[in-house]
Amino acid sequence: MSKPHTSPGLWALAWRRLRGDKIAMVSLAVVGAFFLLVLASASGLVASNWEDEVAVSYAPPTFVGADKDVTADGAMPVTDERSAPTPVNVLDPLADDIAELRAQMGSNPSAGVEMYGVTDPLADDLTALRAGMGKAKKLVTHKAATLPFGADKWGHDILQKTVKGGETSIVVGLVAALLAVVLGTIFGAVSGYFGGIVDDFFNWFYSIFTSIPSILMILTVAAVLQQKGVLTIVLILGLTGWTGPYRLIRAEYIKHKAREYVMAADAIGASHWRKMFSHIFPNVSHVALVQMSILVVGFIKAEVILSFLGFGVPVGTVSWGSMLNEAQNELILGKWWQLTAAATAMAVLVTAFSLFTDALRDALDPKVK
Repeated sequence: MSKPHTSPGLWALAWRRLRGDKIAMVSLAVVGAFFLLVLASASGLVASNWEDEVAVSYAPPTFVGADKDVTADGAMPVTDERSAPTPVNVLDPLADDIAELRAQMGSNPSAGVEMYGVTDPLADDLTALRAGMGKAKKLVTHKAATLPFGADKWGHDILQKTVKGGETSIVVGLVAALLAVVLGTIFGAVSGYFGGIVDDFFNWFYSIFTSIPSILMILTVAAVLQQKGVLTIVLILGLTGWTGPYRLIRAEYIKHKAREYVMAADAIGASHWRKMFSHIFPNVSHVALVQMSILVVGFIKAEVILSFLGFGVPVGTVSWGSMLNEAQNELILGKWWQLTAAATAMAVLVTAFSLFTDALRDALDPKVK
């Protein structure tokens, strides 16, 4: 006896549609690669030493070539002022005496002690300082003249800095989008399911947030908090970005609360909480998922804007926004590689995520055959 045929569910049909869309699968692969890079960066497998000064200041990319004023071993030419000849000053009455004393002392500064019985109280300190300067010169010679994608002002590798900055920007986008969708889903479910005074209250609250331009609302909350940090950015974006998911989830709950399966759940004595989140929410979860994917893209761009304006990550934390903030001063000097690296990484991720979001929205739409 053959097994009864079962119809595929919503997610099975959505995955079948996604697999048939080549652009969606390529976009998913690009987004997945970025997320794997974020995990590797967070675990310390890559970009763990992005703060090391591995190159000279503003080292250009390898395909551009080293600057002419950089030596073959990758170090800036260092001159020893003590070994440089002393310019002749015709007005110096002691020039001849100083020259004679230096000739008598030769290369041994302690000879003056033997000849004149004078003890230099700073001799030991100067010797230690000179030894330290010698070691520092040796360290300088190991700095690279070029890097694959260049270096910034402090000699940090731009490639590693871009990977580490992507970790901050992507984490901010994901966590802030999750917070916004959770708030929007809860508010929309309560408002759409109960209606009446509860619905009027949430609509009034929604109208306050939407009556102010989003960028002004974000900057207002940032100015009130007056504290930089990843957590602050997440709170700013999450607490101001819930309005979009709220509007759509509320409409879905108004439509679904009158369906037969909800009435059947009410007949068997299911509680309001169970009907809202065990019966209705699985049927509208695709809306929340699509909204989250859309908000991730928007919040990544918002983090870049906040960091560019000085409301973003603190000093010592790198993100794509802070890299673009540094790059605006470097462009005056003709150093374009940090701007190119950060902007290219952000453009690739945002484009891939946007294409995948559009394909996911079409795949989860039951009306699309």
